[in-house]
Amino acid sequence: MSDPLNIPSRKEVLSDYQSSGQDFVAVYPIHYHRALLRAHDLMPVELWGPSQYSTTSADAHLQAYTCSVVRCGLSFALDGGLEKARAIIVPHSCDSLQGLGSVFLDFIQPKTPVLTLYVPRGRREMDVEFFARELMALDKSLAKITGKRPSEKMLHSFIDNEQKADSAMEAVLNNRIRIPMSNRQFYELMRTRQYVAAEKFEKLARDTLESMQQDNRTDCSHKLVISGLVPEPAELLSVMDDAGLTVVWDDTACIGRRIYPETDDADPYVRMARSILGAPPDSALGSSVEARLAHLLDLTRNKQAQGVVFWSVKFCEPELFYLPQLSRGLELAGIRTLLLEVDISEPASAQVQTRLEAFAESLT
Repeated sequence: MSDPLNIPSRKEVLSDYQSSGQDFVAVYPIHYHRALLRAHDLMPVELWGPSQYSTTSADAHLQAYTCSVVRCGLSFALDGGLEKARAIIVPHSCDSLQGLGSVFLDFIQPKTPVLTLYVPRGRREMDVEFFARELMALDKSLAKITGKRPSEKMLHSFIDNEQKADSAMEAVLNNRIRIPMSNRQFYELMRTRQYVAAEKFEKLARDTLESMQQDNRTDCSHKLVISGLVPEPAELLSVMDDAGLTVVWDDTACIGRRIYPETDDADPYVRMARSILGAPPDSALGSSVEARLAHLLDLTRNKQAQGVVFWSVKFCEPELFYLPQLSRGLELAGIRTLLLEVDISEPASAQVQTRLEAFAESLT
């Protein structure tokens, strides 16, 4: 299918928000709860770069070994890309993002309010309680900006909508092999979750499921799971298409690890906190190596994947910490692995493309 859905681009959606008077919030990676922002009548738009954006403006503020997601994101803000945002939210997902929050608050001090959010690196009940309080504090900060104080009933309603969208995303991933889309088209669809309303994404997902073929595709040469931070540069997805590689499950921090489980706590802040901390194993949540390996092994077996591609952003220390043991564990289980290290501020190098093509040949 050349154009299976009318998938809106980030630029188109932002233009629609601005023309309709809808306020939006720029959110850096990774974990936060969209429902809290929606309850304040703010649309979250996630900032994973932008890809292939010049880091010149940020280079004066950050070390050269800072990951390109943060360098691109700061440059975009310094160049005026977030001036129309009602607020900027920086979750403390790693040292680099925590440093970004400090750069904003202590040095740059933009006119747009900057709010930070600490996500605990544990899943104990005390972690849930702590995170619920963090979300309550964020709620109060948002109220100062919007003048709104959403009721618990309203919060629960928006949480319900987000859970439906997460369920729809999971359904699309589970049926990926039957959906007549290229890898690049598929990721264009999945990444709309980062900037469209939950209701809009759920409709896109349901429309996609209606397009499914009755039987599994016969033109799928090799099945892959991809893991990492974010699938950029996107042209590598086209290289996968040309090499006969099909992504049958996503374990990236921007998609697969953001499918939060349903929760039903009476307190909406506890409900949001428990949902996020119940996410799949993730470096940003402090998951153990054993938990991440077991999760990847389950995914590859359930999806009959032949390999795992670790799509790593250069200098992303939280992800790189896990890679040696994850690769070893998967290889011992007969699952081929490939590490692609990229800088999202630059196009994919010919070397990276060649390594991906050689990996496809090795699976034959």
